[in-house]
Amino acid sequence: MRRRIALKQMAATTVGLISLPAWATGWHKCSFLPGDSLLPADQHTLLADVAETIIPATPGNAPGTVLPGAKALGIPDFIQKMVTDCYEPVAQKTLTNGLTTVDDLARQRFGKPFAEGDATQRMEVLNQMNLSGDAGQKAFFSLVKNLTIRGYMSSEYVMTNLTHYEMVPGRYHGCVPVANKIVSEKQ
Repeated sequence: MRRRIALKQMAATTVGLISLPAWATGWHKCSFLPGDSLLPADQHTLLADVAETIIPATPGNAPGTVLPGAKALGIPDFIQKMVTDCYEPVAQKTLTNGLTTVDDLARQRFGKPFAEGDATQRMEVLNQMNLSGDAGQKAFFSLVKNLTIRGYMSSEYVMTNLTHYEMVPGRYHGCVPVANKIVSEKQ
């Protein structure tokens, strides 16, 4: 009886492993391009400015190098894709309403749109939203901030160049020359 169960499980695993490459090939960079998007072009640009304010481009350790910001790594596309595909319609409404609020707050406070403000003005607007008593503003800021950080930290550039992610760490090197350190330490 147990052998039948084991054979069924092996067959299901084999079918799953055979179909995995066909399923996984659907994931590519083109899936993040704006097509049927949640946001119109002007709000998408505003979302890019908000994400860039949260994680701006910064000078690198080596002279003349710059670490890319959220906009350069395509994080606004990631945020929009995540909210569209993985979140409830309430979060989608929070995103669209929050972007309108960001621009309105910038116009009220500084007399110009969010995109035209400098870095400190943009940060003031986002901090005002974070500290606001309005639950919608806090929800928007939390949503965008969390998705910006998640998208940035899981981007290919950060994973390969900054965190040096290894898919399978701890390699086995079976053919490595052994030094005579043990012998010299005993003497």
